[in-house]
Amino acid sequence: MTAKANRLQHVEEYYFSHKLREVRQLIAEGKPVINIGIGSPDLDPPLSVSRAMQTTLEQLNVHGYQSYQGVPELRQSMADFYSKYYGVTANSVDEILPLMGSKEGIMHVSMAFVNAGDKVLIPNPGYPTYSSVTNLLEAEPVFYDLKEDNNWFPDLEALSRTDLSNVKLMWVNYPHMPTGYKPTKQLFEELVAFAKAHDIIVVNDNPYSFILNENPMSILSVEGAKEVALELNSLSKTFNMAGWRVGMVLGSAENIKSVLQVKSNMDSGMFYGIQQGAIAALQSDESWFSNLNTIYEKRRELAWKIADVLGCTYNKDSAGLFVWAKLPEGQTAEAVADELLYNHHVFLTPGTVFGSNGEGYIRLSLCVKEEVLQQVLTRIIKY
Repeated sequence: MTAKANRLQHVEEYYFSHKLREVRQLIAEGKPVINIGIGSPDLDPPLSVSRAMQTTLEQLNVHGYQSYQGVPELRQSMADFYSKYYGVTANSVDEILPLMGSKEGIMHVSMAFVNAGDKVLIPNPGYPTYSSVTNLLEAEPVFYDLKEDNNWFPDLEALSRTDLSNVKLMWVNYPHMPTGYKPTKQLFEELVAFAKAHDIIVVNDNPYSFILNENPMSILSVEGAKEVALELNSLSKTFNMAGWRVGMVLGSAENIKSVLQVKSNMDSGMFYGIQQGAIAALQSDESWFSNLNTIYEKRRELAWKIADVLGCTYNKDSAGLFVWAKLPEGQTAEAVADELLYNHHVFLTPGTVFGSNGEGYIRLSLCVKEEVLQQVLTRIIKY
């Protein structure tokens, strides 16, 4: 039997891939498991999105290969969106690249700038894909600590005192997943200054900035940021289009060109109908966000009640699709998650999935209806 590639020795199957198999097996065995673990929006996209797709399907000659850079109208709609909501000016010709989801962009950006043996700064806790992709490229993940007592922000002074000579990329993710903490303008300014001082490209992964957040921010709004920063964004959470796989990366023309060199060898363009749906989504007015967040606010109230029953503490001024809750002293994340799954048939995410600094925390998703969260509350009321 042919041996698998060495690069897989340090890469495990994505947590939710194997854990959801277990959840499905429990359901198949008759266990009434409720899943509040993952961030896949259960709500529909704007009606204009499906109408745009339907209209496209009725046109001729829309089923062929598309441009690797997307149609000009899609890039322009992304530029307009960034200008309107983030105050960022980006040239739609060469400073924006549509992606088949921002997760794809993590691989493309890494392949564009990281060689085997290079180092990559990765947040702990943080999105597991940052380290998985780094390992796949046979580069070295260097985890930097995020702690609650520092608002889950990096200690850039401490990082500056370490050996950064072989670091190529730094991943940041604000609003932060899994904690939901929001960025400040000062944080982004300090990150840009840090990147310039150490010749590092800092990449802000920014899919949650419109969820339960009245002040969306982009690292590219900082003066001079394009020289050293890229930003990933996505329609998955903002417009409930996770399965459509539409994202984008923005930055300097030079850096976007490097990412395109990778991307153009990895896919054959995004289906035209999906691009038209994305354009319609990006042209939604402000009422879309307020209506969406009204729903999430009600769900979050119930999630807070669940956290209260579990004896947790949490930050009420957080953004995103999750509640990040700190367990009572002495309780471990995986033990609590297993207790809830096997004895109460509730699946939520232990904080350790996101790194060692996630120990003592759990994450609850808001991507289920209020009545489902009420069922969870009823099940664990005697926890």
